[in-house]
Amino acid sequence: MKKNIHPDYHEITVVMTDGTSFKTRSTWGAEGDTLKLDIDPKTHPAWTGVHRLMDSGGRLAKFNKRFKDFGIKN
Repeated sequence: MKKNIHPDYHEITVVMTDGTSFKTRSTWGAEGDTLKLDIDPKTHPAWTGVHRLMDSGGRLAKFNKRFKDFGIKN
């Protein structure tokens, strides 16, 4: 392997959204830095299964009204 081309791999602390933390090795930051997460598997809808449909400016209602009669006819 070539020398001096790889990033520094060191230990950091990761703090989850609920305040729990763990140590891991990463190329992020510097030795001993703390990475505070805004979103993690405990809060993100992709992992929790809790989804909310946002309707900004009535767009969803407008879409449903426009395409209410659209469908496959037998």
